[in-house]
Amino acid sequence: MFIAFLSPRFEPSSQMEEEDDGPSLPTNADEDFKPFVRRLPEFKFWLSAMKGVFTAIFCSFFKVFDVPVFWPILVLYFLILFTVTMKRQIKHMVKHKYLPWNVGKKKYGGMGSTTMKNNK
Repeated sequence: MFIAFLSPRFEPSSQMEEEDDGPSLPTNADEDFKPFVRRLPEFKFWLSAMKGVFTAIFCSFFKVFDVPVFWPILVLYFLILFTVTMKRQIKHMVKHKYLPWNVGKKKYGGMGSTTMKNNK
């Protein structure tokens, strides 16, 4: 839900391919400019999150739901879910050439680094 909440409903690259000029501003008073429309609206996100929290709290009051779990299984379950979820997001980031790590990024020498050497 959190990924859907942070993702845009319409992918900007697909809209830019349709229009040659890219995204445009409103041309008359009846149009609204909405630069970011979420895939999952905020109200639905919070409603689903609160349902989950209250269900978990309610279930914690009954011994039936107190099931012992071996912790390595939980770690393995988390890693599998994380991998499956992030695989799609990382493919999307690579497609749009956004990489959150520094491998393969260009390094620029700024003016600040050269002026410090000249002043000494």
